[in-house]
Amino acid sequence: MENLLREEADALQDQLVGWRRALHQIPETGTTLPQTVKFVTSVLDELEVKYQVLEDSSNVIATIGSGDKCFLLRSDMDGLPVPEETGLEFASTNSCMHGCGHDMHATILLGAAKLLKAREAKLPGVVKLLFQSGEETFTGARAAIAGGVLENPHVDAAFAMHVFASVEKNVLLYDSNPMAAVYGFRITLTGHGGHGSQPESCIDPINAGVQVYLALQSLIARECPPSEEAALTIGQFAAGNANNVIPERAVLQGTLRTFKKEVYELIVKRIHEIVPAVAAAYRCQCEIEVSSSVPSVVCDDALNEEFLASIHTVAPEVNTVRGLHVMGSEDFSCISELVPASYFLLGAGVEDPGRRLGQHNPKIVFNEDVLAAGAGIYAQVAMDWLKKHC
Repeated sequence: MENLLREEADALQDQLVGWRRALHQIPETGTTLPQTVKFVTSVLDELEVKYQVLEDSSNVIATIGSGDKCFLLRSDMDGLPVPEETGLEFASTNSCMHGCGHDMHATILLGAAKLLKAREAKLPGVVKLLFQSGEETFTGARAAIAGGVLENPHVDAAFAMHVFASVEKNVLLYDSNPMAAVYGFRITLTGHGGHGSQPESCIDPINAGVQVYLALQSLIARECPPSEEAALTIGQFAAGNANNVIPERAVLQGTLRTFKKEVYELIVKRIHEIVPAVAAAYRCQCEIEVSSSVPSVVCDDALNEEFLASIHTVAPEVNTVRGLHVMGSEDFSCISELVPASYFLLGAGVEDPGRRLGQHNPKIVFNEDVLAAGAGIYAQVAMDWLKKHC
């Protein structure tokens, strides 16, 4: 049966490539994905798979099978606000891009849906499929949870994978704590603008912003234990429009990434203590807005071992390597903190190592050869879990 499943998955390869390329041309961002949802649901309609759409968040929740136990497979499907520079014949037709492989993920889950639908009568429980929006903005998973994805029926365990274009094909990485928590923030400093020749009559938010930036870097250097893992990055510092004008305000946007909850809480607390104090010292008003806050991804070690066995059954060519532990973040963590879950990374590098680029690069390309294996892995993992736990 296992060999038959993989044979069926391999037979879908051309169709999977077609689906992926269609999705690649219509990337959409955030939690408003009308074209993407239309495409995904049209395929589900063809497969006669039941689904519901959470209209306020563009999440699609499908179900296959029946029974008391329920297993969740999740793939994200949102893109990035990045103009594509790949030169591919099926490149994006708008100013956005699938530069993180979410078109690959959605395609893999559609392939798994087809494989599972063909076996629906023999499933001892329910496989729930989440085509998720808003992963890049860390908003989609919580919207799906609020919309009931973990209930009716209640989800007992979950699985997700992410393709990486910088990792060689047929390499699969995993571990117990693969991705970091993230806290995104926006700091607005408001001063008193005026002429650049009269700084004494102004309150300069750029000067205050520089001091805030330095104070935030000192948090990692002097208040986070050197043995802990933490990264605090200011990715935007915006102020002013002319060289002879002191502006009214300055904006800094950044992220904090950590693994341990206590380190996360300490540094977040200190951000909210230090930033207003520094701003006040330079006579600026200060507002801090939280743009994202998700925990680290935590995987169940027992499930990891179960899923590895399933993966080796359906994709024996895959080389599984423990050691996935990166400072990137994923809102699948909102699911993994509520139900036992595993999150794996699947290498999707092209054959030429010189063309293997990191995620979010405008020239990134993914190896479509992993689509069939990915679909087979999703289906096998779900079937094996239900067989063992129902």
